[in-house]
Amino acid sequence: MSGKIQRVRGTRDLLPEESRVFRFVEESAYEKANLYGYGEIETPIFEFSDVFHRTLGETSDVVSKETYDFTDRGGESLTLRPEGTAGVARAFISEGMSQNLPLKFYYSGPMFRYERPQKGRYRQFFQLGAECLGYDTPHADVECIAFAWDLLKSIGISGECTLELNTLGDAESRAAYREALVQYFTTHQEQLSADSKTRLAKNPLRILDSKDEGDKKLSENAPKFQQYLNESSQKFFATVIAGIEKLGIPYKVNPFIVRGLDYYCHTVFEFTTDKLGAQGTVLAGGRYDGLVETMGGPRTPGVGWAAGIDRLADLTPKELALKKEVLVAVIGADDQGEDESVKLAHEIRSRGIKAENFLSGKMSKKMQKANNKGAHYALILGGNEVTSKTVTVKNFVTGEQSIVQRSEIATFDFKI
Repeated sequence: MSGKIQRVRGTRDLLPEESRVFRFVEESAYEKANLYGYGEIETPIFEFSDVFHRTLGETSDVVSKETYDFTDRGGESLTLRPEGTAGVARAFISEGMSQNLPLKFYYSGPMFRYERPQKGRYRQFFQLGAECLGYDTPHADVECIAFAWDLLKSIGISGECTLELNTLGDAESRAAYREALVQYFTTHQEQLSADSKTRLAKNPLRILDSKDEGDKKLSENAPKFQQYLNESSQKFFATVIAGIEKLGIPYKVNPFIVRGLDYYCHTVFEFTTDKLGAQGTVLAGGRYDGLVETMGGPRTPGVGWAAGIDRLADLTPKELALKKEVLVAVIGADDQGEDESVKLAHEIRSRGIKAENFLSGKMSKKMQKANNKGAHYALILGGNEVTSKTVTVKNFVTGEQSIVQRSEIATFDFKI
């Protein structure tokens, strides 16, 4: 191999401090999932291509431009997962879980999309999500949103995020709205972007979600979904709104939040922020009552959401994620002390306290390395300490140093 060894474009190395923030986000999500009764599921990183191509739509940007597709040695077309919901739905079908409804699943892990890398967007990114299958009541939507809100609160970013939601209504309402959109955009077809001209024929709702400035201006005057909602759809959305208000979750209705595929219905929502530049959505979800059926399974109502861990971690206050913990440095002053220091460090760790041995170099260098590492205490062992069964304890914060009996280390109060 010639040239400089580098990361693949769009990927990142998570160094220890960043990994700790990621871990904090993941553990917070796992704890909330457990409180809400969501069991953890882990699906393969790659699936048969049809799992994603069918669920995301062959005309979607994800499938047409962004999926990592490859043919394996057996000639099968496979795809690295670009999102988590389709894999969960596939597992629900292939594992025969329809007799066990309702079911709640939580997942986290890496996803892959060939996108233009920018802040908060990577080609290998990390996502966590929740899927609730078997409930067709709007109260399930409220609980799903509450789960997301509680997660954002637990990692200290709810104040930076705004809940925006909309309704797509039922199939009857959607069909009426689709017809109205086609009529409207057809009269302005020449002003649409190239992508939206394609969408007009195949997926007109997606024009409302276009990032093209010309499309955005046209969409401002497009018919509004609320005008085409039948009575049952209006009631469903009103129940969701009432439930969110009852929980005290701040929100705003955004009629431009849409999902282009027909298996989506009723509630769609996003938590957005203005703290991440162009990548304003940190968590998005909605109801997808037709997804499982689209994939060949029984009709199964569902609602869920997904969030990018990369973006959540970027927003999370580092002082919250990187909580201070005691670090004890165990230092052997000579050969005899080093032999004993390994055992002493092991004893400290057995108490659930972080301990690190510094085993090479001169005594002064070891102390300097321990201090640079952020150690709060140094436990120093030399031949004299080993013989007298004592330990020299230095507090790096106060500078105090004392002699402590070896037997007392088991209960010594290591305070920050």
